[in-house]
Amino acid sequence: MFYFQLVIMAGTVLLAYYFEYTDTFPVHVQGFFCFDKTFSKPYPGPEDDSKAPPALVYSLVTAIPTVTILIGEVTTFFVKAEGAQEKTIVTADCCYFNPLLRRIVRFLGVYSFGLFATTIFANAGQVVTGNQTPHFLSACRPNYTVLGCQSPMQYITERRACTGNPYLVASARKSFPSKDAALSIYSAVYTVMYVTLVFRTKGTRLTKPTLCLTLLSLAVLVGVVRVTEYRNHWGDVLAGYLTGGAIAAFLVTCVINNFQQTASALPPLPPQRPQPPHGMPLSTLPRVESPLEKLSCPQVRAGDFHTLRSHDHQPYLCPAPPDVLLPSRRFISSEV
Repeated sequence: MFYFQLVIMAGTVLLAYYFEYTDTFPVHVQGFFCFDKTFSKPYPGPEDDSKAPPALVYSLVTAIPTVTILIGEVTTFFVKAEGAQEKTIVTADCCYFNPLLRRIVRFLGVYSFGLFATTIFANAGQVVTGNQTPHFLSACRPNYTVLGCQSPMQYITERRACTGNPYLVASARKSFPSKDAALSIYSAVYTVMYVTLVFRTKGTRLTKPTLCLTLLSLAVLVGVVRVTEYRNHWGDVLAGYLTGGAIAAFLVTCVINNFQQTASALPPLPPQRPQPPHGMPLSTLPRVESPLEKLSCPQVRAGDFHTLRSHDHQPYLCPAPPDVLLPSRRFISSEV
């Protein structure tokens, strides 16, 4: 099972690489209207000139969850009681995997998988839709005279309509959804759920809300920067938020069980004493005589038929000896 997970992880990384750095999956070419003001915003420059450059976004997306999980797991491991620490057998009965290292590898491994999965979903959406960025026409530089654009309602579908840099034109066709927004919100939601579900702070009730709101605000800020610099539309950013947030919530809830201890790592339950079957008839079980019956009920002699009463004048029955039967009981037993 472990090797199968490695194969899945390697396939995910390889697919993300092909989407990001190769032309294996060509971008869908969409047409545009002549003089369309939606796509006529000025060219904002290379991605590295942005206020939230990809290098900074990817560094924060990788570093913040890693540092948070390392601090949280180390602190939890040394604070946890000795009897509550988990032990997991990996290869044989004699080989134990360190529980601290196991949890760190598990949480960071799932996070890395989700990071590449988010990249794949975002790149696949951009390749399939081919939606243009707000600065598409500035990067495309179409020759309206050659294209015969005489009305803003004229729709251009020619693949060779653009005369600009082919690399910039291809990048300007990848707008929906925003990959930076998807990665930032994925990292923020995953880290926020970890802080909320794992950290147990006492005396500082504002620590977790402050940290969580800070992470979410950074993710929202990335999307706002993408819109204000005319690199994405609002719809692209919202779609990226939905993609990244959904992947993070799914992995935390369904894959790693809300960062809780797995059932296989729980200590075995002590053996329980066998219980008698519920369907066994009462006649087969031996009757145990209560000492209270001996103390509270006098011996009934033959011919003594007076009725005993309690302190509240309510009659109650006392068991008679086996050799003493009342006439009514003798009659019933003979009939049976």
